[in-house]
Amino acid sequence: MTPVEIIKQLMRNGVMANINQLVAYDIAATVVADFGLHPVRRAERRPTTGPAAPGQPQEDTSLLELRPPVVTILGHVDHGKTTLLDAIRQTNVAASEVGGITQRIGAYQVEYKGQKITFLDTPGHEAFTAMRARGAQVTDIAVLVTAADDGVMPQTVEALNHAKAAKVPIIVAINKVDLPGADPERVKRQLSEHDLIVEEWGGDVIAVEVSAKQRLGIDELLENILVVAEVAELKANPNRSARGVVIEARLDKNRGPVATALIQNGTIKIGDTVVVGRASGRVRALFNDMGQRVKQAGPSIPVELLGLDLLPEAGDTLEVVADDRAAKELASQREQQQAQARTRAVSLEEVYTRIQAGEMKELNLVVKTDFQGSIDAVREALEHLASPRTRVHIIHVASGSITESDVLLAIASKAIILGFYSKPEPGARRLAETSGVDIRYYDIIYRLVEDVQKALAGLLVPEEKEVIEGHAEVRVIFSVGKTGKVAGVLVRDGKLARSSWIRVMRGGKSLHEGHVSSLKHLKNDVREMAAGFECGVVVDGFTDFKEGDLLEAFQKEKVSV
Repeated sequence: MTPVEIIKQLMRNGVMANINQLVAYDIAATVVADFGLHPVRRAERRPTTGPAAPGQPQEDTSLLELRPPVVTILGHVDHGKTTLLDAIRQTNVAASEVGGITQRIGAYQVEYKGQKITFLDTPGHEAFTAMRARGAQVTDIAVLVTAADDGVMPQTVEALNHAKAAKVPIIVAINKVDLPGADPERVKRQLSEHDLIVEEWGGDVIAVEVSAKQRLGIDELLENILVVAEVAELKANPNRSARGVVIEARLDKNRGPVATALIQNGTIKIGDTVVVGRASGRVRALFNDMGQRVKQAGPSIPVELLGLDLLPEAGDTLEVVADDRAAKELASQREQQQAQARTRAVSLEEVYTRIQAGEMKELNLVVKTDFQGSIDAVREALEHLASPRTRVHIIHVASGSITESDVLLAIASKAIILGFYSKPEPGARRLAETSGVDIRYYDIIYRLVEDVQKALAGLLVPEEKEVIEGHAEVRVIFSVGKTGKVAGVLVRDGKLARSSWIRVMRGGKSLHEGHVSSLKHLKNDVREMAAGFECGVVVDGFTDFKEGDLLEAFQKEKVSV
């Protein structure tokens, strides 16, 4: 039927709907019956694991079959993640296939005792969380690698917190146990300090001692992965249209857009029409993790896919549709959803409203401090906060500047970032601005605690919020009179305005904040200078400029609840 005929029939039934409007099943069934046809509810579908996604009904459990687990390996740099992956691959392939191991498609499968396991070869927990930030939950099990001679390092803690936030089972692989300085017990003790208690200490986390170089403990690790997978009862329906997630994508000069996808449900075949994020197309070719052409791929199988019209992004959802028209419509809808998703981040001002509406029971926080010694003080102060309606959940706390990884974690976990004498790196600030992540800065601990407490109690008053306008680098210093100093600067991004506040930064730390008292280009007074131009700046109350200092221009705006 044409859309016009359907809209007319809806109007006859008292429903005023446009062509893009969703219609309830009962109404749609009535309209179908009016045309003399028998209405049948469309086959239900859902994601591969856990409860159904919002808006998708549960799939018939009788159609589900066991599928291989999908495993991500996380951990500190140089603790042997790549070596462990290589050891697993080389242990589980025939000698004749070793040459194919170098085929990198971001994911691969191994077989152990007749059962398959899929490993995601992601570059780190940032990529793992970036996919979560885009709504893709692809991992069933996280393997946390830590070196027995090095112990738990800051990046180990960060990876651990990312895995916890994803709410996936964690298996600890204590690597390098063959080295003279290895002390696995120290590692277990350090992990317990971060609420990760291993089984032999009365906890529920499996810890396996391995040596990736010596190929020790690999079988035990794979055995435990299969045990955890068996307990989780991972299932999918292979006999339906495919649905999956993009692991990575690249533009090949000969083959065009190439996407590596992990199929989560259903089976994808050559010739299928697919939508991948905003991209769409017809599947021209499929390649497995060994670089071999395949005709189809089922649940938990990674494949390279050719035939898309655009380059998708990691975390984009892949879905097989009926035809090209349906593909274009779905791609358009996803573009609109992505635009809306950028505005879904939580701000501290919104917390009370959402608590009152019953939408929020837990306030997620990512906390960064200037020094390691400040961490315990800030954590202890926040963990004692509570209200009858909600509690504080610190997802990640560490020392140092606020990084892109912190912002990605905040996006994925709907968290607020609190910086105690800690400022964001330029890339992190840009990402936070585009994604709507709320970053709060504090230099007095009671103000930080007070703001969170007020938000939980619904008493947050209007406050000043910083809006970053631009950055300039000090290139030369001029003396004016006996005591005056003018900073000759190059505006690197944004702008410097006569009305701006200036924060003088040196080595990532803030030295001073003050108003611009003078702004000149050559000998002329100017109101503002744009990126790429040089100018002279005088800052109220500060003369101790040094070459290389960074001047951060910002405005203070009142924000009301």
